[in-house]
Amino acid sequence: MTVAATSAPAAGDLVQSVDWAAIAPPTIAAVAALVVLVADLFVPKRRVKLLGWGAIAGLVVAVAALVPLREGDRSTFCLTTGSGACSYTADHFTLVIQFLVLGGALVTALLSLHDTEEDLPAGEFWFLLLSSAAGAALLPASRDLATLVVALEVASLPAFALVGLKRGDRMSGEAALKFFLSSVTATAVMLLGVSFVYAATGTLHLTEIAQNLDDVPARLETLAEAGVALTLVGFAFKTAVVPFHFWVPDTYVGAPLPIAAYLSVVGKAVGFTGLILVTVIAFPTYADVWGPALAVLAALTMTVGNVAALRQVPTRAWSAVRLLAWSSVGQAGYLLVPIAAAAYSGDDQIGATVAYALMYAVVNLGAFAVAALVARTHPSNRISDYRGLYATRPGAALAMGFFLLCLAGLPPGIIGLFAKVTVFSAAVDAGLGWLAVVMGVNVVIALYYYLQWTAVLFRAPEGAPGEGTPADRPVPVKQPVPVAVTLAIVVTAAAGVVLSGYPQFVLRFAADTLF
Repeated sequence: MTVAATSAPAAGDLVQSVDWAAIAPPTIAAVAALVVLVADLFVPKRRVKLLGWGAIAGLVVAVAALVPLREGDRSTFCLTTGSGACSYTADHFTLVIQFLVLGGALVTALLSLHDTEEDLPAGEFWFLLLSSAAGAALLPASRDLATLVVALEVASLPAFALVGLKRGDRMSGEAALKFFLSSVTATAVMLLGVSFVYAATGTLHLTEIAQNLDDVPARLETLAEAGVALTLVGFAFKTAVVPFHFWVPDTYVGAPLPIAAYLSVVGKAVGFTGLILVTVIAFPTYADVWGPALAVLAALTMTVGNVAALRQVPTRAWSAVRLLAWSSVGQAGYLLVPIAAAAYSGDDQIGATVAYALMYAVVNLGAFAVAALVARTHPSNRISDYRGLYATRPGAALAMGFFLLCLAGLPPGIIGLFAKVTVFSAAVDAGLGWLAVVMGVNVVIALYYYLQWTAVLFRAPEGAPGEGTPADRPVPVKQPVPVAVTLAIVVTAAAGVVLSGYPQFVLRFAADTLF
């Protein structure tokens, strides 16, 4: 194969050219995974941290490889028939999502450094994390259904093992099994849908599917409709959309905490990216079908997620992680709104989903980073365990309060407010006033549990004069914070503050047409 320019090869040339710069980000992550796996055979156990820093270095290089692609005008693996259809496209949409997933994997790696020294097998962990990140980075660039499915599974399959990597932990094994069964079911349904779409259109490239669906023979129309529906159902499982969300709480609780953070951000980004690609690019012909369906699913998802988060008991074991899990389901409902709106007013609404996803990724990773810090002294990670955090770790408490206010959409979390406004605007501009009302009600519901948790951070700690300490909960000894965890909190907090200081950054993304 030869190195390609940014254009498709000339008609008649049967050899597809490869633009190595365009495919560099996922390729670097994949190569780093192999290097770490081989290095694990030779690195002594006392130097195992080197594997983690090597994985972090690989992710940093993968993120840096996005810089030469910032023009967003490169494609490769193109058909040689002159149709212009390509399997890999590095446009602005691709680059933004690749930055999100690789950045999310980088923060996850920082949170995991300490765990891989003590509790988790380092070589396997870093190989699986980098492999999943490579698949996640490949997916937004995929422009045919075959590549899309392969990328989705490369991102998902290592995640099953990561969830169940805590050896001897029954909850971890149970979480991995639930995650595996739900994901396999989703994949089977999606593959059936993809096969139906291919049978009806005779192509796997998204742009050509869109063209051929406009002129499907009458005898194949039912097959095409079934294929579209099944494909969308498969992605609904991946994105934890109600009623396909049942695996989320138990999976987040049973997984290592950094992996729960990874699933909540990178896993969600992967699912929503695939959903955007198939709806907006491949299936615009059926927008009158998937648009209303996604609008209803958005309303159900945000309502179920927020009501379930509201019902979490602060003193219940792992209630903090469960609240974040149900909160992520509710946030998935908000992310669905602009995609549903795109069916009514065009793909320019997709920018609102991308803007909201960026905000959510930064602050949710930060919230999980603080949760990982608290878990060092309170393994059960109850919401009540955060009481008095400001008295013992004021920096972490201020950061957590900021993250929660961003998720709630309240000042000083301006970025969360503007992100929610862009989603509201997308619904209103598309004529989905009823959905905007449902979202408004859910935002009010979410305010209660976010503010309740924020207030706990600044209450007097248990054991203070007049408070008393329960007999079954000894006062924990303050432990030193790993540098990597501190760095993860600082990076996410700094990113949130910068975005809150420049909310026009979010508005610009929301206004851009990314395809």
